[in-house]
Amino acid sequence: MNNNQYRLNMKKIALLLTVLMLTCIGASAQNILNRLGQRAKNAVENNIGNKVERGINDVLNGNTGNNNGNNDRRNRRNNETVEEEDYDVQQQEEVDDTPDAVSQNVKSDFVRGSVVLFQDDFANEIVGEFPSKWDIQGDGSAETAVINGQKYLHLTTDYNFVEPLMENMKSYLPDVFTLEWDVFCSKAGDLGASSLELIFDMGQQNDRVGLFEFAYRSWNPDYWTQYSYQKPNSEDAVNGTNEYDALKSIIKEGQWNHFAVSFNKRALKIYINDHRIINLPNVQAPERFKFWSNGEYKYVGFTNVLLCAGAKELYERETTNLSEAAKAVEQAIAQTGKFVTNNILFDTGKATIKPESQAEIDKIAEYMKANPTVRFEVQGHTDSQGSDAVNDPLSQQRAEAVVKALEALGVDGFNLRAVGKGSHEPVADNSTDAGRAQNRRVEFIKK
Repeated sequence: MNNNQYRLNMKKIALLLTVLMLTCIGASAQNILNRLGQRAKNAVENNIGNKVERGINDVLNGNTGNNNGNNDRRNRRNNETVEEEDYDVQQQEEVDDTPDAVSQNVKSDFVRGSVVLFQDDFANEIVGEFPSKWDIQGDGSAETAVINGQKYLHLTTDYNFVEPLMENMKSYLPDVFTLEWDVFCSKAGDLGASSLELIFDMGQQNDRVGLFEFAYRSWNPDYWTQYSYQKPNSEDAVNGTNEYDALKSIIKEGQWNHFAVSFNKRALKIYINDHRIINLPNVQAPERFKFWSNGEYKYVGFTNVLLCAGAKELYERETTNLSEAAKAVEQAIAQTGKFVTNNILFDTGKATIKPESQAEIDKIAEYMKANPTVRFEVQGHTDSQGSDAVNDPLSQQRAEAVVKALEALGVDGFNLRAVGKGSHEPVADNSTDAGRAQNRRVEFIKK
């Protein structure tokens, strides 16, 4: 074989090998590309990290040489885009399942008293006659009438006062009571408007002083309620109104509607159809009640009157166990009707409570919050050192400081009354240090 033939054969072999290599490389490259594409897809779908993405970008873009600076910048841009997309996906997947706020305002907490004092549904009354269980004041008149099969007391003339016949007409309402009655509420546009007022008498009266007035009125086409009264020991009148918008979902037009009052020592609540519409914390205790008409209208009247002794607790609370310290207060109150302490200390000649007194104040506050209907007269006492001109106002200021400290801990200030006693009621000999220390005290007298 000559050289030319040899070289020709070698070229054929080389060409064949090249074809074979290219074929193999092509298949391998395609396999690699397929694998890389699948990995890219998995990386996006599974969010498995930026390192895989960076390696994929390097291979697919042919950046396997030394162009690391440009590659890194390009990769950072690519990675930032991926991270932003991942963030958007995460934001969309994070569903806010926080429940909507739920109002805690109690609308149906009425509890009827347990002892019936007066009741009248007018069922046994003769239509057209004056009801037998009632009395009337003034020059007006009233009679038994019927609406939708229900008998009721109809106030037939303007400015009538009617009240129940009770054994003690001067004062028959207990400290805790409920009062209920029904009113026919005319439809909007009905010419026979409803207008009725409930009045609580509180003894001596002067204009509105000594009265609590609650009125329900229905004028074409609206209806509303109003109340007016004066707080105890105050000359300021308190007035309130519930307009149509506040009542339109409560009042049942063209039907009998149920009204109710709950009174507990000082707290007064008024309801319509089991919805509490008025909640007043400090009202003078009434002695009697009456209804009053404000105009001559078709539907002025009431029925199903029920007066009961007892009511919902002034403040219901979860049952809790008193600490041993607070139990000492409870035991003293149960045995003697008062709690006396020498552990509430003040700066000399001042009404500033010393920090070491806090534990004593805490246990009194704990007891009072667990017994929110208990009232105390907080008495400040001094020893005989110094004149009455100094000790009397100082003892008052110290008693007031104790009241403020208890209020700061959540005690109802209504149940506390500060009284300064000066040095006028000693319990020990003021001629000795020990005696004077005993006389410097604070007393909580249950009222």
